[in-house]
This record gives sequence, structure tokens and C-alpha cells, in this order.
Amino acid sequence: MPGFANALLIIAAGLLAIRQTKPQRVRAARRWWPLPVVLAYCGLRGSGRGSHLIDVHHRYESIALLSVELLVGVAMVAAAWACTSHIRTEPDGSVRSRETKATAVMRGAGIASRLGLVGMALLIGIHQGTGALLLALAASLLVGAGSLELRSGALRPAPVLTATVR
Repeated sequence: MPGFANALLIIAAGLLAIRQTKPQRVRAARRWWPLPVVLAYCGLRGSGRGSHLIDVHHRYESIALLSVELLVGVAMVAAAWACTSHIRTEPDGSVRSRETKATAVMRGAGIASRLGLVGMALLIGIHQGTGALLLALAASLLVGAGSLELRSGALRPAPVLTATVR
């Protein structure tokens, strides 16, 4: 996949993260999964030069690095995003979420950890392409948005069941 398309996908994910700093309504039928699915598809497809997931010369080390990167992405970024976001119920019954300063700190720590992993890999001689980055970004967005959706679901009022007794 060309570098320009990868840059567009990463910019789209960045814009999504920036948008989440503002209070927004959490809807039950919210479409939070398309961007992570597209990112994962592009990361796994890896048709272009420089977008491979695993370094062919260091297979086991590359697989271990990818696993740790996915774990860091899911644990630090996604879980922290869902746990540190402020969720409230409005008087009209709608649920709103907003990121807090702690969320921004955890996102920064997750990015720093990923950069540290990439730097360590380069020192060892492992060369992973952008596919690994896109896959880790997709996993963190998917798990974070799903966790936030589950957490906000507890605040939504239950649907009113109307039935007649005979």
C-alpha cells in the first residue's frame, strides 16, 4: 500500500482521537467499528513494499514484537481510554462521554511505549513495515471504542416494555 494512503489512514485515526476530546453523545447504534476494520484490513493486506507485518530475517523476534505491540496498544491505550473517560447521563436520558486529562496522559504513555518498542526493534535489526503500526492502531481503536460502548451501556435507561395482562 502506498505511503500516502497509510498517512491518510493514520491522519484519520488522529482526527478521530482529537474529536473524542470534546463531549459527544454516545449512541447505542453508533458506528464505532468501520475505521478499525479498514485499518486492520490495510495492515494485514500488506501488498506494497515496506508494509509487511513480519521481518522475514527475524521471524520469531518479529512475531514477539508484534504481540507485545498489540498488547501495549490494547492495554495502555484502549483500556485506559475506556476507563478514564468521563461518562455522564443528561437530563433528557442521553449519554455523553469526554476524555479527561488522565486519558491524554495514558494515550501519550502508550504512544511513547510503542515508539520505544519500534526503536528497540530497529536496534536489534528487526524491520517491520507500516502494517504492524496499522494493525496495532486498529486493535486499540476497536477495543477502546467497544469498551467505552459497554461502559456507557450501563448508564442508558432500560427500554420500557409495554405488555397487557390477560
